[in-house]
This record gives sequence, structure tokens and C-alpha cells, in this order.
Amino acid sequence: MKKTFALAALALTISLGSVSCKKKVTDAELQSQATTVVTSNPNASVEVKDGTAHLSGTFEDQASKDNMIASLKAIPGVKDVMDMSTVAATPPPSVVDTVSAVDPMVKQKVDDALKDFPSVKAEVVNGELTLTGNVSPAQARKIKESVDALQAGKVNYNYTVK
Repeated sequence: MKKTFALAALALTISLGSVSCKKKVTDAELQSQATTVVTSNPNASVEVKDGTAHLSGTFEDQASKDNMIASLKAIPGVKDVMDMSTVAATPPPSVVDTVSAVDPMVKQKVDDALKDFPSVKAEVVNGELTLTGNVSPAQARKIKESVDALQAGKVNYNYTVK
């Protein structure tokens, strides 16, 4: 009976000893592994304290941020990941400046309206209808009334009134 009791005690001691001999991972080792994981994003960094990884920095999108957090949580010994990182704001879509071309029919109608005023020319400059030349004040008034009646859109009256 003493031998059986001694063997049971020895087995219990060995069992407890093997469980307690489990190697604990240090923060320095976790820091090394976490830093290796985070190097895939140059704008991010990680610091490990008490088994918790503290992630900071900027990510291009939410998916890459989520993947990084999952990779850190997968490291054996990391208890939790504290996310202090941000997702970069996406730039607003670039505005395409379209040059509004003057409809050739509108240009023709303006040319017809100006046939009584040979000193005035209508041309398209930077996508806008521009009138140039020399006119009297009365002619300027008639030209403006005629062109406005055509509803030609934006018209630059760059003629000289004498």
C-alpha cells in the first residue's frame, strides 16, 4: 500500500510539474513577432505590453486594418489587440472639367444675327461664344438683344463700344 501511495504521489507531482513548466512567452518575444507581422504596412506600428498588442498608424482601407488585427490575434501568446489605428480618408473623386462646346447650330444663328454688323465677329474661345470688334452704343444694344433672344447660353461681349 505504501508503494501504491508513493507511486500515486510521484505521478501527481510529475503531472503538476509538467503543467507548471510550460514556458511563458515574454513581451519581448511577442513584440518581435508582432513587429514582423506589422512590417507589411509601413504606416503602422505595434507595441506589446502584458501580452496585449497596441496597434497604431494608418491603413489604406478597413479591410487591410481588419486583416492586420486578425494576424496579430493569431500570434500565440497575444491576449488581445488594442486598435488605435485609423483608416486613411479616401480622396474625393477628381472633378473633370469639361469644356462645353458651343453647338454649331447656335454659332450659325449668332453669325446670322451679326450679318448686319460686319465689324463684329463671333468665335468660340475656351468653349464659350465670344463676340469681338468695334461697335457704336446703339449697335451694341441691338447685338445684345438679338443674341440674348437666341438663348445662346454664356456669351462674352468683348467688343469695343465707341
